[in-house]
Amino acid sequence: MSGSGNFPLISASRYLYLKIRMLSQTKIIQNTPVPALGFGTWDLRGSDCEKALESALDAGYRHIDTAEMYANEDAIGNVLRRTSIPRNEFFITTKVWPVHYDENDFFKAVEQSLKSLNLAQVDLLLLHWPKDEKTNIQATEYLLECFNKGYAKHIGVSNFDMVQLKQAQKQAPIFCNQVKYHPHLSRPGLVTYMQDKDLLITSYSPLKEGIAKNDKDLAEIGKKYGKTASQVALRWLVQQENVTAIPKAASRKHQAENLDIFDFELDEAEMKSLANDGQ
Repeated sequence: MSGSGNFPLISASRYLYLKIRMLSQTKIIQNTPVPALGFGTWDLRGSDCEKALESALDAGYRHIDTAEMYANEDAIGNVLRRTSIPRNEFFITTKVWPVHYDENDFFKAVEQSLKSLNLAQVDLLLLHWPKDEKTNIQATEYLLECFNKGYAKHIGVSNFDMVQLKQAQKQAPIFCNQVKYHPHLSRPGLVTYMQDKDLLITSYSPLKEGIAKNDKDLAEIGKKYGKTASQVALRWLVQQENVTAIPKAASRKHQAENLDIFDFELDEAEMKSLANDGQ
């Protein structure tokens, strides 16, 4: 396979290797495959975003997370235009910002996101943050209409608590709740509920806003497996049922490091120790 412009060339053999590897690292949620490790794009914009995403695709990422609020959908769309990787190998998420939770703005915002991303349909469309109960209910109805229009294969929410999530489920076929989730921030009730309901749990800030690399507990466990503290944090997440993680990594070095978490497994005691909150 080849790209154009400055898009990295991917040989046929490497492409096949990456495809097989990613298939082995996929979660099945409601009969839908979702790559366990995604590429977060928060705070990546313009040419920096394009370069980082090109590198990530070459490394093997196929799960891309963005949002209207990130102001990088155009940059991501530019890369998607150039790549020769088939669309059906991607899992692409975007989100509607709360300022657009009224009827006229909601659909315009989603249509603009699709145009910017150069897509007819995203794999997952989320409400980015909850507001008051009345607005959440209204926005969920608009989200459902976007699903019925075919703008998204799946729909969901982000940063919703248990009460808000259950209300959204009464109104629409919710697929995901994207939340801040990482070692020592275990959210046991919410996560267990989502696992029981076969919902996708997407962890943002999985590396604790960058401080996971300095976490003594993670580093100590990492010594046992020859892994970094950050790799242990990501492994703790993706080893759980229905959980995916979307770390941001602009450099190829960190992108590769984040992907290199599928050749070891934490034991039960280690999993439990990292679930303890407040450390």
